Amino acid sequence: MARILFDRVRRIQAIEEVTLDIPAGTFASLVGPSGCGKTTLLNIVAGFEAPTEGRVSVDGREVQDPGPDRGVVFQEPGLFPWLRVEENVGFPLRVCGLPAAELRERVVAILEQVGLAAFKRSYPAELSGGMRQRVAIARVLAMDPAVLLMDEPFAALDVQTRSLMQEFLLQLLEARRKTVLFITHDIQEAVFLADRVYIMSARPGRLKEGLEVALPRPRTVESMFLPGFHEIVDRAFRVVREEAIRAMQMSDAIG
Repeated sequence: MARILFDRVRRIQAIEEVTLDIPAGTFASLVGPSGCGKTTLLNIVAGFEAPTEGRVSVDGREVQDPGPDRGVVFQEPGLFPWLRVEENVGFPLRVCGLPAAELRERVVAILEQVGLAAFKRSYPAELSGGMRQRVAIARVLAMDPAVLLMDEPFAALDVQTRSLMQEFLLQLLEARRKTVLFITHDIQEAVFLADRVYIMSARPGRLKEGLEVALPRPRTVESMFLPGFHEIVDRAFRVVREEAIRAMQMSDAIG
């Protein structure tokens, strides 16, 4: 587990003066209106983009490039269609030069954990959307990163599959506690998964508000029927809506 610290990151595309500290082992969701800089923020933590001012550190080490301590799961699984499931999961391990025996052992273990051991010889085209995303998550977790960065990983799934994948992720992280930064437009999803929900303002993106999610874990779909759940969702919805309206007004003024 690792701690993520943003220290006054400013003027990075849509972002300005963001200070955010995510303690080790925390699941943090990030929501906000379109164009507020959520993905930019994640890309900076991943090391895909560099801040022009300020700094970003993970577990006390300043982020300058992508690294194995940070695993990224995107909206699209990005699997190699010509490789089987076990080969896709093992690909980054092979690139890193992991010995063959250890590689096989780690791949088998993670496929068991994500419930895909029976499909290890299948190709991505033979899997459902939810199964392909599980392979993508397994590929990242096989590297055992301290931080898991997830950019709307369930957005392309149908409603039922998305709900199942949310529960799957929570169950998986019960066994593999990670520091998670999870970006989503779905406020209910953000609250259901997270220990804390951070709300970004309209552009330039700033941290508007942080909401604690004091719901008991482990969580199931029944957690969504707890009174506290709806109180947090309602609060987050109101703040995001205010910022979305402001973003539209700003856009109209510029136009």
